[in-house]
Amino acid sequence: AYAYTDFLQFSGPLQVALREALGLQGRLWPDVRSVWGAALVFTLSLYPYVYLLARTALVERAAGLMEAARLLGAPLSRRIREIALPLARPAVAAGVALALMETLADFGVSSYFGIQTFTAGIYKAWLSMDNRIAAAQLATVLLAVVVVLLQLEQRAQKRMRFNQGRGSRLGSAEAQPVQLHGTRRVLAWTVCSVPVLLGFVLPVLIMLRALVGETTEMPWERFGQWAWTSLRLGAVTAVLAVGVALALAFSVRTRVDRISQGAIQLVGLGYAIPGAVVVVGLLLPVGWIQQTWPASSAGAWITATSLGLVWAYLVRFCAVALQSVQSGYARIPGSLDDSARMLGVTGWGLMRRVHAPLLQRTTMAAALLVFVDVMKELPATMVLRPFNSDTLAVVAYQLARDERLGEAALPSLALVLVGLIPVIMLSRTLRQTRT
Repeated sequence: AYAYTDFLQFSGPLQVALREALGLQGRLWPDVRSVWGAALVFTLSLYPYVYLLARTALVERAAGLMEAARLLGAPLSRRIREIALPLARPAVAAGVALALMETLADFGVSSYFGIQTFTAGIYKAWLSMDNRIAAAQLATVLLAVVVVLLQLEQRAQKRMRFNQGRGSRLGSAEAQPVQLHGTRRVLAWTVCSVPVLLGFVLPVLIMLRALVGETTEMPWERFGQWAWTSLRLGAVTAVLAVGVALALAFSVRTRVDRISQGAIQLVGLGYAIPGAVVVVGLLLPVGWIQQTWPASSAGAWITATSLGLVWAYLVRFCAVALQSVQSGYARIPGSLDDSARMLGVTGWGLMRRVHAPLLQRTTMAAALLVFVDVMKELPATMVLRPFNSDTLAVVAYQLARDERLGEAALPSLALVLVGLIPVIMLSRTLRQTRT
């Protein structure tokens, strides 16, 4: 959002160059800070939700069925229309639901573009109007919408189960890359390159240009403080989230009951809940406690320290760690647990001596994902951060809001650099899945 605003606005380099070249004076296109501009930004940012799920579904399921259809004489267009697209439809529906939830939970783009959304309305009602009832009402409606979308996503995920026969595991001509030539090759390169160029390469180049062209002296010392605050909060939350995820996953593996299953489902809802809803749900009880017991220090502990912030992070991102840990547990056969019990290893000793070594890579990946999510979190951090404890995400938003895009480029690029780590890990995992 910051990059495209700087590049496409009336005083941006693109419109200035075109007006000089064409001899025009007025605006060449509508202001990017609008609904269509926000839709463009969200599309370029959130399309990987749909792409990754659809790609995984097709890589795992489509090869054998496409080969069978080819042997029966079906042309490529019919194989895509009647086999590949139906196989990918549940994955596409799940990805769309996730993208919708992320759009509903967004605060930075909608606030920066001046668009009245649920999340922006919650913060305006709470901070500007000091109307907690209105904020709670908006948060409740937003939570209801998110729950509906989450149910749709879960139903789509349940449909992503297909029979896996032996033939689908065999290599086939369909599973091999198809050599394209001429117009088809150019078209394929264009389709695959445009989202990456518009969603990553061009924004990074624009922010680098703004950073290099910044005339004021960069606050490197303060940048170090912002980075240290972000790193500290991310590390603490990652360790706690992985600990909670390991405890829950281990309890479900060793003793399946309603309490454990309910705890798993409750934690899993956290990632779908927007940060604004978490903030309202945390601060309303604190306000009630302060009114009932004025001498209580609960408000100081929540708002004057990092306790409330870490609590909000855990509510949102424990689900990320739990999903990763559960995927690691799924690859550990139950026979290992039986063998360990026969050798006298039970209880938490089973976790420490058997599960922990096997889950080492999984827990590291879970901690990294939580760490990156905490680094990027903006809505909850804006309200709950202690005094003089700004993070990179908060500083980038504040500087961009003050039209200091050159200074905002530094923390923005730092967040992009940190976010590349899980992207590289995910790409390697997908390549291993394909091979």
